[in-house]
Amino acid sequence: MLGLPPTPDLFDHPTQTSAPASSGLADVIDVSFTGNPGDYSLSVTVASPDIGCESYADWLEAVSKDGELLTRRVLLHSHVDEQPFTRSVGGLHVQPNDTVIIRAHMSVGGYGGTVMRGTVSDGFTAAEVPPDFASDLETQVPLPTDCAF
Repeated sequence: MLGLPPTPDLFDHPTQTSAPASSGLADVIDVSFTGNPGDYSLSVTVASPDIGCESYADWLEAVSKDGELLTRRVLLHSHVDEQPFTRSVGGLHVQPNDTVIIRAHMSVGGYGGTVMRGTVSDGFTAAEVPPDFASDLETQVPLPTDCAF
């Protein structure tokens, strides 16, 4: 198992949050899914305080409630003039009732913004996770190799 075990109170009851992108962290503000059980694609909307390659949202990912990386989309450039922005990622091999946490990562600052937590069958809501939840994923591939602009 990667990361920290879930805290029942935290993961069983999502908490509404309001961590604005101006906090220096990337916030996931919307999630939608397409596909079939065991093979979903997701569309994730992120608000981030990108200023260029020196600080930008460099990936978004889906993580199990146990901290396992389920899928990741590496972002190849900053989105200074496109906020919020929406990107898709495939390869999410979960069942409709599996709990999934969707979060984004900043090249400077890392994790810590608003996440979305839920299931394909019940939908997603804004939630908080501990700051060090699955922090070991920060070094797990795939990782960005360069920023185009």
